[in-house]
Amino acid sequence: FTLHNYVDLFMDSNFLASVGRSIAMSIIPIIVTIVIVLLALFVTAIYFPKLEKYVQIICMIPYTIQGVILSVSILSLYVGSSSILSNRLVMLMGAYCIVILPYIYQGIRNGMRAVNMPTLIEAAEMLGASKIYAFFRVVVPNILSAIIVSSLLAVGIIFGDYVLIRNLAGTSAPNMQIFLYQTMKSDSTKASAVFVVIMFVTFVITAIVLFMKSREAKGKTHRK
Repeated sequence: FTLHNYVDLFMDSNFLASVGRSIAMSIIPIIVTIVIVLLALFVTAIYFPKLEKYVQIICMIPYTIQGVILSVSILSLYVGSSSILSNRLVMLMGAYCIVILPYIYQGIRNGMRAVNMPTLIEAAEMLGASKIYAFFRVVVPNILSAIIVSSLLAVGIIFGDYVLIRNLAGTSAPNMQIFLYQTMKSDSTKASAVFVVIMFVTFVITAIVLFMKSREAKGKTHRK
């Protein structure tokens, strides 16, 4: 039993770079998806409530799309384009936005229903606030825990991805999964250390999500 593989791993600049890329690849799609979902739910809930079911259907579609099918479809559509969409990293970020969309949508939607968003906005309007101001200054802070939980779930999904980044970005922007695959070819014990690190990160994310959900449930119980 030895820990020298873990020491060597965290002294490896390529591994640290792959960790940084994984974090960056998680943050950007999550922020973009959260903003899009918040705006879409704001418009549908306030102005077009009958369209909410169609928004839900669209957001749930990615559940049925396999990573291989999604990556091949994106490549066939944009790889020959002269626009910025032909950039491999842009395609990868867009693919991640699609993959995490159901989780972000479901978390934000449940949070809005839990705080009774229309009532909060009406109360803010009675005090002189506009709808958009009430939404971002009253509703969003009240559903912040739901946003954080859904974001953590999305981080876990992106951290564990191999298919999309392998097909769309190749080895030009290797994340932790790509680093693990490459390490398995040369050093099995070091690869085991990488796998343990990935599992530990996933465990920590899951533990935080469960803790926040239990705290939110206790808060609802106390309020009742």
